Amino acid sequence: MIYSNACAYAIRAISRLAMIQPKGYVLLDDLCEGTELPRHFVAKIFQDLVRKGLLTSAKGRGGGFALTRDPGKINLHEIVAAVDGVEQLDHCVVGLSLCDASQPCPQHDHWQPIRENLKSFLKETTLKDMSETLEQKINLSGSPLPTVTKQSKPVVL
Repeated sequence: MIYSNACAYAIRAISRLAMIQPKGYVLLDDLCEGTELPRHFVAKIFQDLVRKGLLTSAKGRGGGFALTRDPGKINLHEIVAAVDGVEQLDHCVVGLSLCDASQPCPQHDHWQPIRENLKSFLKETTLKDMSETLEQKINLSGSPLPTVTKQSKPVVL
């Protein structure tokens, strides 16, 4: 796996948030309902994403979590950077402390294009892309799309 379980949950949960209500607050109960997303773990991850500026939160009636920007303007690279950091994307695949074009490890030339493709994918794939794909998958499965049960407060950024 290229990132931690926390990062995988963050990507899944924030993609679902973008699908359910891209411009409003969503309660964690509504977000996690019918999924395998662990509510308490997602709550902790989302608080970190609030501190990092990707999400905002509001307490009380109509509150929950919301995106701070349009889903088409947030990419996966930003989420990975916020949760795990992106330094590991440049580390040597066999663990050498010095591995670059001038002193490559035995796997360097094989992994360099894979590493660049991965970074490009993360930078080019937006939450809008992820939420649209998620919605298509849910539709194909025949499951009902998740809905928000309560009226949301307006998002103030």
